[in-house]
Amino acid sequence: MHTESIQFTIQNRIWAYLQLIRPANIITAWADILAGFAVTGISNLESLPWLLLVTTGLYGGGIVFNDVFDAEIDAIERPERPIPSDRASLSGAIILGSVLLLIGIVAATQVSLISALIATCVALAALTYDALSKHNPISGSLNMGLCRGGNFLLGMSAVSAVLSDRWYLAFIPLTYIVAVTAISQGEVRGGDRKTGILALILLGLVLSSLLCLTFFDNYAVLAASPFLALFAGRVLPAWIQATRFPKAELIRGAVKAGVLSLIVLDSAIAAGFAGVINGLLILCLLPISMFLAKQFAVT
Repeated sequence: MHTESIQFTIQNRIWAYLQLIRPANIITAWADILAGFAVTGISNLESLPWLLLVTTGLYGGGIVFNDVFDAEIDAIERPERPIPSDRASLSGAIILGSVLLLIGIVAATQVSLISALIATCVALAALTYDALSKHNPISGSLNMGLCRGGNFLLGMSAVSAVLSDRWYLAFIPLTYIVAVTAISQGEVRGGDRKTGILALILLGLVLSSLLCLTFFDNYAVLAASPFLALFAGRVLPAWIQATRFPKAELIRGAVKAGVLSLIVLDSAIAAGFAGVINGLLILCLLPISMFLAKQFAVT
């Protein structure tokens, strides 16, 4: 019985630290990398596993430190979370987050110097968000957008020439995540309609930008259209509902839909630049992320 108790405690600890990392969200970060990589148009996949490891470390570490810096607030507002519930220790979370961030930066050096530079910037931006800006609706939203935009650039960094030529594409996931982060401000106590309206305006800007890419670059909007329709169909209803009735539970649902649908947005970008097959391959991450979202919290 004593051995079984120890095994249960160990399993419970492991599960708690997995909850800190939020595996469903990491899958969405993989989609950023895959979309950015698809934009480069290269068939050599040698650097892709490294880039996926980079974003796993950076996103995982960043989101662990999110809970580290929020430990005192979560003790009041979300006592069921791993750290305030004592299922994960604060020191253990700090070590885990630090190791993950370090893994991400070191893995980036295996791709290129520019990849390592971008990875370092993303890590610093994530820590800045966690420690300083997350509770400010303006700077926090922009900060998180920079993290996601940088993540997309990491995928493109596999080919420096493409990165220097198409860097502006990072503004699409950046703008979208600004919208998601803005609407998430009310996921605990509820929000207001103005924030929801702002998020919907930014979402419209994202959709318009993808449609307009066909005039500026080698982007097949017809190939991307089914993915764009799926993206809008997943996000718009939840966001409109959360804007009309800005209750905490509806906002949490809107944020969850927004985070997971980043995979669909990435698949639309990939399909437009690299064909429908590439879009479908990224879209295959969605059911995986949705399954993990049922096991682990997304927000």
